[in-house]
Amino acid sequence: MPSPRPLTISAEKMQKTLKNILLKLRFPKKRAEECAAIFTQNSIDGIYTHGINRFPRFVQYIQKGYVIPDAKPTRTHRFAGVEQWNGNLGAGPSNAIFATERAMKLAEKYGIGCVALAHTNHWMRGGAYGWQAAKAGFTFIGWTNTTANMPAWGATNPKLGNNPLVFAAPYGNEAIVLDMAMSQYSFGAMELAVLKNEKLSVVGGYDKEGNLTNEPDLILESWRSLPVGFWKGAGLSFLLDVLAAILSNGLATHEISQKPAEMACSQVFIAIDMSKLANASSISSTIDAIIEDYKTSIPIKEQGKISYPSERVLATRHKNSQEGIPVLESVWQEVSSFLE
Repeated sequence: MPSPRPLTISAEKMQKTLKNILLKLRFPKKRAEECAAIFTQNSIDGIYTHGINRFPRFVQYIQKGYVIPDAKPTRTHRFAGVEQWNGNLGAGPSNAIFATERAMKLAEKYGIGCVALAHTNHWMRGGAYGWQAAKAGFTFIGWTNTTANMPAWGATNPKLGNNPLVFAAPYGNEAIVLDMAMSQYSFGAMELAVLKNEKLSVVGGYDKEGNLTNEPDLILESWRSLPVGFWKGAGLSFLLDVLAAILSNGLATHEISQKPAEMACSQVFIAIDMSKLANASSISSTIDAIIEDYKTSIPIKEQGKISYPSERVLATRHKNSQEGIPVLESVWQEVSSFLE
């Protein structure tokens, strides 16, 4: 069965539409603008699973009271360059933008800043906050825990979250950003593959009988995604959950899993002020040399291209900015229905 053909929507139209929907849902203007911008930018960058495709679920969570439109983060504790905040179940993107800005402010004063955020909601694409910090000249490390959606290594029932982890560094006028879940594929990516009637390019989890499969619908049915690096990814997921919960004084994956949906997550945002390093003036040339050597890799396939993390995002960003954002017709119809 062929994949459904997408529509093409301009970034301006998408952002305006999403903003108007959020205003209708009683979002304060600033938060409506922030969230609409995040969903649109994620879509421009080709991360549709955490952009336009995720927006209908975001609206549903608002309607069900899982996301509180006018909630603001409140600080609960601070010591030197580390602060703990309560997100008060506010919109995840707005809370994450705030936490990243706050981590950078702390880094300007202390060299390194850490903001741990409890009781927040899905931040959508964690890489957005890596870009936010790196474009401002900061190195960034951030992660979130999630509901249980991945088994411990050697187990069959989900006890781990796929707990996305983000690393980012400034590079020229842009950034190098690695944004990865601890599962081989994010659940958004698998849901998109189902919408497009596509198989995964490599195995991504198990079916209900315990067989490895590249059929996304079978993995979504079994709830047994495959950890990256097998036992290594499972172990990393476990520690990310531990650190997110204890640093924020928030909920761990097993507690989030008792909620009616993925909500009240714990997140960590760390920024380092690169200008304070002894080698600040040579950082750009160091990265240039690393990339230059990296690009001498010999591709497996003839004419194959080796890309560093976020390099392909830049190409997609340019293309979608020029030509418009491809959106599945069914997704845009659902989004548009919220204005009716």
